[in-house]
Amino acid sequence: MEVGNAMEEEKSRSEEHHVDQEILEEQKDDHILKGKNLPSSKKSAIRDSFDLEASRFTTNQGSSQVGDWKTVMKLAFQSIGVVYGDLGTSPLYVLPGIFPTGIKHNDDILGVLSLIFYSLMLITLIKYVFIVLAANDNGDGGTFALYSLMCRHAKASLTPNQQAEDKEVSNYRLDLPNRRLKRASFVKSMLENSQAIKFFILFMTMLGTSMVLGDGILTPCISVLSAVGGVKEAAIGLTDNMIMWFSVGVLIVLFQIQRFGTDKIGYSFAPILTIWFLFIGIIGLYNFFKYDPGVIKAINPMYIIQYFKRSKKDAWISLGGVILCLTGSEALFADLGHFSVRSIQISSCTLVFPAVVFAYFGQASYLRQHNQDASNAFYSSVPKPVYWPMFVIAVMAAIIASQSLISASFSIIQQSLALGCFPRVKVVHTSSKYKGQVYVPEINTILMLACVGVTLGFKNTLKIGNAYGIAVAFVFTITSAFLVLVMVMIWKTNMYLIVIYALSIWLLELLFLSSVLYKFIDGGYLPLLFAMVMMTIMYLWNYGYRKKYIYELDNKVSTVKLVEIASDTSIHRIPGLALFYTELVQGISPIFTHYVANVPALHSVLVFISIKSLPICTVPLEDRFLFKRVEPRELSIFRCIVRYGYKDARTEWESFKEMLAIQLKDFIRKDVFMSRLPHTTNMDSYESDDNEVSRLRTEEIAQREVEKVDEALNVGDIVHLMGENEVVASKGSSFLKKLVINYAYNWLRRSVRQVDEVFMIPRKRLLKVGMTYDV
Repeated sequence: MEVGNAMEEEKSRSEEHHVDQEILEEQKDDHILKGKNLPSSKKSAIRDSFDLEASRFTTNQGSSQVGDWKTVMKLAFQSIGVVYGDLGTSPLYVLPGIFPTGIKHNDDILGVLSLIFYSLMLITLIKYVFIVLAANDNGDGGTFALYSLMCRHAKASLTPNQQAEDKEVSNYRLDLPNRRLKRASFVKSMLENSQAIKFFILFMTMLGTSMVLGDGILTPCISVLSAVGGVKEAAIGLTDNMIMWFSVGVLIVLFQIQRFGTDKIGYSFAPILTIWFLFIGIIGLYNFFKYDPGVIKAINPMYIIQYFKRSKKDAWISLGGVILCLTGSEALFADLGHFSVRSIQISSCTLVFPAVVFAYFGQASYLRQHNQDASNAFYSSVPKPVYWPMFVIAVMAAIIASQSLISASFSIIQQSLALGCFPRVKVVHTSSKYKGQVYVPEINTILMLACVGVTLGFKNTLKIGNAYGIAVAFVFTITSAFLVLVMVMIWKTNMYLIVIYALSIWLLELLFLSSVLYKFIDGGYLPLLFAMVMMTIMYLWNYGYRKKYIYELDNKVSTVKLVEIASDTSIHRIPGLALFYTELVQGISPIFTHYVANVPALHSVLVFISIKSLPICTVPLEDRFLFKRVEPRELSIFRCIVRYGYKDARTEWESFKEMLAIQLKDFIRKDVFMSRLPHTTNMDSYESDDNEVSRLRTEEIAQREVEKVDEALNVGDIVHLMGENEVVASKGSSFLKKLVINYAYNWLRRSVRQVDEVFMIPRKRLLKVGMTYDV
């Protein structure tokens, strides 16, 4: 078994992109490349190459938010104000959506209540709180987090930027031979060797992400309209149009406060939502004991079977309303980056789940004696003395309910942006304590305009509910599909448990999906239309990004060519330090030769900087910069890879400059030391035998090179060189490819933030070099 696995790994390695072989060839020519850090346990590894040195990168990027219990409890309290608003306000509109034409049989209430109870138990509690949260990507959640998790354990990414440096975090690890391992290896091999499967998984990831964004639009609409509509109980003269315009005003205010960040919003909203959960729980218990405690019989799932026997097709159609009780469950996972697994589990089990269940049992108990109030079950069941306080809290809770999916939308946009699947937008980190708390201004504006448009277009919650159900059902089924892959390939879960999951939770979700698709014409088309637009944008960007990257990969400048150019006497070396930026991580961008051909001058110290986003949530600062010297050392040319996780904040230029200078000088000192180290694996013998003269000589050389860097820094501001490339379809390309590359992708590139804005490069010292890529 071990031999078979080794052969499989060898086969996988041999099928990697041809660039890996080119890298090895370069390393043969320039194998004395030194590491940045030299842990004492690895002092014998003194001749590491650039890529192999970087493989010492550890997976110590887990969420730092899971600290002491005080921090966990703070996050648990905050999460109430951010994560659960949608799930908590679903009692406002679920039962009216299930019984739009009234209750036909009194026992139908028991059947529906049993469906709601087991749906919450299986999907919200068991699936999300206890299973899906465990599939987080180092503290981050959402569809793209699941995708990046799979990319870290198998070569599933379509962009060929995998390196040996990422071995510790991206490669699948073999365990002791067993049947589960064989199954996991088979799935991994199938995923890595099939381009069609890679495309399909990326497609499903984009679909799931688009549906969550659709949730971010529909959640504010349905929550606010449902809560504000309750005023008609006390003010019958209010029209639907008046309620609609008031809801629009509330939505605009909601999106305007997003800029303050999850931290402040969470502390502000958490007390209100806590009061809301306590109110709906207490009122639910009150109604349960006052009207019909017999609804407790709904715990018996036989009432579900009787309901379907009695209502047949109508019962199946009503599932489109039942699924609305689960809205916001995905937010538990998508918002995980803002909090932590433990904090969400605590708040879910101690407050949210019990309160919501009590609320539904209370409403069902009330409807058993008041069938005629099904169209406004929530407000009708509220005791009259507490009606107005409840109305005020409901409106506030509905406003807060929108926060869960809005925050989730920001998180998944940040993830997709870092993985090259979304156009460049501004990401603002709103908390210095919690890295995952972000705000995306452009997405906030788009969501606000879409929410206002949907509210003005649909005007009531019934059609919005139909649309909402489709978005929710798609997200559930896609998450479950990815989760099964995680169970097989990464967790290596017992097959019996996987089958139980598929035949219970996943089958239930597919049943919900079939029901909501029935209402496609009655508003259900909206999330699919939105998803189609979003997926088109995401795929166009990802396609153009990959084509551009592959072109640079195929036309990169080799180390030999770089040395030849830098050693040319016709190329002038002027004082100062220049940084040449590129997204290519396996070599020097072809734009460099284009620059030298037009400007025959290089600065005394030149650093080629490759900005790389790893499919992990965060990279420790000590592992952020990786350096390599281009020999001979007299050229003072270095390569540097700057690695970010998708939750890492891009620091301001001054901070970046300071870190770069410190790390570069530190690398030079260690590089000089290792270059003068004898060819021995025994460090201690060298330290004892070497004489003081040699050590002083080594320190002198290192100091001289560090002073050269300092002099370059002191000459003036650093000069930044960056390619301004135009990507066009090559001659002979199909009409569709020309349309996608020449028009769609280039239009997107011009419409979004430019690379220098993303890297926060000072414009005054920026020099752009233009070049056309025929892809």
